[in-house]
Amino acid sequence: MPRSLPLRRAAACAAVSLVTCTLVAGPPAHAAAEVPLADAVAALPAAEESRDGYDRDLFPHWSDGDRDGCSTRAEVLLEEATTAPEVGERCRISGGEWSSYYDGQVHTDARGLDIDHMVPLAEAWDSGASEWTTQRRRDYANDLGEPVALVAVTARENRQKADQDPATWLPSAAETHCRYATEWTTVKVRWGLTADTAERDTLTRLAAACPDATVSTTPAP
Repeated sequence: MPRSLPLRRAAACAAVSLVTCTLVAGPPAHAAAEVPLADAVAALPAAEESRDGYDRDLFPHWSDGDRDGCSTRAEVLLEEATTAPEVGERCRISGGEWSSYYDGQVHTDARGLDIDHMVPLAEAWDSGASEWTTQRRRDYANDLGEPVALVAVTARENRQKADQDPATWLPSAAETHCRYATEWTTVKVRWGLTADTAERDTLTRLAAACPDATVSTTPAP
């Protein structure tokens, strides 16, 4: 089955040093600027959040953008597998192995994994996506062009996170917090999303503890 993107994380760039790794699917429109995490956080537009009018269905997700028979969910599973699974008819996945960096758990059954939107759909709505067209929200919800926008993680972790931002939820594996803060900020920068006061304060604190972390991305089309 043809793949639409290369491996998005090079085996998730394991360990804290991964926050400096840069993987871009395909040639970018222009070179990604690499900036320290602290500077990227400071540059996030500040704004209060509003959940008014939010509905998950306003973000059409798990589409098959390249029409190869695999949904966005399946694409992420295939690209993040540390041991490649078998792919059957209608992109049915069996076997394989995945590592969930939120909690360090290894999975050999894709049914134990959720595909997490790094910045949840509701948080994106609160932070500016309420003003977007449905097509742009679709693009956001299925963003395979930014390696860190979607991540396969233990379902329990994803459901505990729900729609929370870093001010109220961080992965249970404390050693991943630099990575998580970097990836969260990367998505916010890529999509021009805002951050509220508590979120910015938490990201600022995390960035101070991650002096080597950098953000590198290109603006969403």
